[in-house]
Amino acid sequence: MTTSLDPTTTTDTNFAALATDDRVDGSLYTDPDMFEAELERIFYRTWVWVAHESEIPEAGSYKMATIGRQPVIVNRDRKGNFNVLLNRCRHRGASVCEVPKGKANGFTCPYHSWSYALDGRLRGIPYPDGYDEDLDKKDLPLQSLRVESYAGMIFASFNPDVEPLDDFLGDAKVWIDLFMKQGAGYPIKTQGEHCFRFRGNWKIQLENTTDGYHFPIVHRSWMSSVDAETADMLSFMTDDNAVTHALGNGHSVAIMVPEHVDLDHDDGTEKIQARFDHIVEELSKTMPADKVRRIVRSMHGAGFNLNIFPNVAMSMSFFRVLRPISVDETEIRHIALGMDGGPEIVNRERLRIHEHFQGPFGFGSPDDSEAWDRVQRGSRGAPGMPIMVNRGLNREALDSDGHRTSHVTDETGMREAYAMWKRMMTDED
Repeated sequence: MTTSLDPTTTTDTNFAALATDDRVDGSLYTDPDMFEAELERIFYRTWVWVAHESEIPEAGSYKMATIGRQPVIVNRDRKGNFNVLLNRCRHRGASVCEVPKGKANGFTCPYHSWSYALDGRLRGIPYPDGYDEDLDKKDLPLQSLRVESYAGMIFASFNPDVEPLDDFLGDAKVWIDLFMKQGAGYPIKTQGEHCFRFRGNWKIQLENTTDGYHFPIVHRSWMSSVDAETADMLSFMTDDNAVTHALGNGHSVAIMVPEHVDLDHDDGTEKIQARFDHIVEELSKTMPADKVRRIVRSMHGAGFNLNIFPNVAMSMSFFRVLRPISVDETEIRHIALGMDGGPEIVNRERLRIHEHFQGPFGFGSPDDSEAWDRVQRGSRGAPGMPIMVNRGLNREALDSDGHRTSHVTDETGMREAYAMWKRMMTDED
């Protein structure tokens, strides 16, 4: 691989030169060798989000997922433990599961019927007399990954020596806890998803989640399609309280609606939007006024976007999950969220809000996707020209918690992600 900054080889020194404090080399979007190195050094070595607990609610529940290019099965066994298993038979390599989600007692290879338990143990081999007597089933389980969860978010890693998830998430845990408060007293649950691909590098989308600068420009059509109260709520360009924090380990948070950061705090001055009058009327038949207000204030989700490096964002009212396909193709899943056990009228309305922005015929995701495509196309021109991530560097400061902080329209979140990219690509620790 050659780069515009150091046209020699892909050494750690070269990777370090590709990402500086205020710019990154264009090859980070376009070099296929770089992409392969990212899979090995990032996606196969750190924690990657694979599921939310509500997607596998009971014993035998499972879903398929992918880490980098490697297919895995996420399940809950009869002891209630989460397992993440490589979807590859130990015999001849066939996948043992092809149904995206469901419930099963175990997994059986369709080729020669080797069968495995939910925890990956090899349970049966047909016609075992054809094998050497030294073959022991306990030596041939499905490959099991490290798996840990926090606040319902399940992460896995191919790296057996990866740091504890609590340490990896670090100060992002505070924001995950705040994000989950949009359940208004009910647990958060997933409600379905919209999956699509765009013709661009995965880091283009990683940058986007805490990029407030693009919002009133790219999403002008969405802003004109909503009621005045919603548009006003998301008019944060000149709000001094709308900021971005770098949280460490590549994580960042962009606060767009400061008054909704902690949904348990309500000074009573915020007016409930008229568009939700029918929900207020219905809920008021069986609930006290303060509970109705708490639920309705949560309809739009939390007041911020939280980026968890490298593949999941908790974006106001939905999860955004990225999967790198190739150097210039990325899969995106937008997962709608609701209140588990909450009023059905509220969960339906949350789905309608999700569809209006994130859906395939919505006003948000198609515009984002077009912008991401154009970044990829444009970045192939003038390969020696860097990608700038310097907005707000001149006004970045440390907050009381020691986090680098700047305005929500600044590129503090991008700089944090690239600092972690550089750290992992160069093995600094």
